[in-house]
Amino acid sequence: MKKVIAIIGLTAAIAANSQAAAVTVTLACGAVGQELELCKAGADRWAKKTGNTVKIFESPNLTNDRLGLYQQQLAAKSSDIDVYQLDVVWPGLLSQHFVDLKTKVPAAEVNAHFKGIVAANTVNGKLVALPWFTDAGLLYYRTDLLTKYGYKTAPKTWAELATMAKKIQTGEQKANKSFAGYVWQGKNYEGLTCDALEWVVSFGGGAIVDDKGAITINNAKAAAALDAAASWVKNISPAGVTTYGEEEARGIFQSGNAAFMRNWPYAWALGQGEDSKVKGKIGVAPLPSGGAGNAATLGGWQLGVSTYSKNQAAAIAMVRYLAGPEEQKIRAIQGAYNPTIQALYKDPAVLKANPFFGSLLNVFTSAVARPSGPTKGKYNQVSQAFSSAVSDVLNGKSKGAAAVAKLSTDLARIKGRGW
Repeated sequence: MKKVIAIIGLTAAIAANSQAAAVTVTLACGAVGQELELCKAGADRWAKKTGNTVKIFESPNLTNDRLGLYQQQLAAKSSDIDVYQLDVVWPGLLSQHFVDLKTKVPAAEVNAHFKGIVAANTVNGKLVALPWFTDAGLLYYRTDLLTKYGYKTAPKTWAELATMAKKIQTGEQKANKSFAGYVWQGKNYEGLTCDALEWVVSFGGGAIVDDKGAITINNAKAAAALDAAASWVKNISPAGVTTYGEEEARGIFQSGNAAFMRNWPYAWALGQGEDSKVKGKIGVAPLPSGGAGNAATLGGWQLGVSTYSKNQAAAIAMVRYLAGPEEQKIRAIQGAYNPTIQALYKDPAVLKANPFFGSLLNVFTSAVARPSGPTKGKYNQVSQAFSSAVSDVLNGKSKGAAAVAKLSTDLARIKGRGW
């Protein structure tokens, strides 16, 4: 009943908006994979329903670059962008610049989304943005190559992955010198924070900063996790992996030049595309354990309305539409973007397009959050310090133990300025 009321409310909002004077709303979209294409298509559907016009602002691929650009716009109180696509770790950092949607969106509509993601978008009781799609790190693998080399299942531990990747890489390099065992996000940016948090948590090394704001990274298990990842570089992973973002890793895997890949769910739909050399040969599994269980970093994006927007009513109506069940279903089927609306994980069409959505639901619902909550406005500095420390280990400039010890000191300095 609540779902029906929410849909009726959303339909009424669209209808009401279509009767008002038509306006132009500018939406900032990402451009990773099919992101931009699907964002434009959804915006066009809303525009046709309401008679409004949507102007698309194409954001940079890398999250750090995107955040920097957004901060410039918001600090200037610019009205150029009405709706921003926000990373799940940004609400605490940017909340003062966005409209509180709590009183603008019916509770039934908000409650259709996963509670944890709504909580991540709520700062001091203010609903900064509506969830649009969620993410968690996944292990992609070549089903044909596992069979070829005598393996029946995906690796359960990082040690197993290293062994399997090495065997497959050695065999495949006899005919293809550029073949890699494992590709992932090793560039010094937010993506490396996500990958490295998965290693550390899976080894039992904590989550950098705990829920109460205590710095926990300086421990032997965290150090061992970083040393393990460093051992992959120039071994089962190319030397260039320390320059890879999501798209570089996907490009190598999708062109048939890697056995394993860590990436987000969006890579599934692209891997099944007509231009993919591994179409029909891809398996998806939870990321391996380092001895303390599987860990997948919580990702995902939300839509927030700028307080500086001159068309707030239309912008809110568009956000409600884009974050609603109809659009989330389209994006899930066409682009493998994980819905934030729980009911869609039982939708037959969604599960047919993305079989792993059902089998790996626990990965998405129990994903590990980055410490943006406890570190609040200092999260970006914390993340940059962490990814830089990890990068030093991957590039052979430091060992794990020395890196986490120095990082702990650096984080204490950041904490000393208040978080």
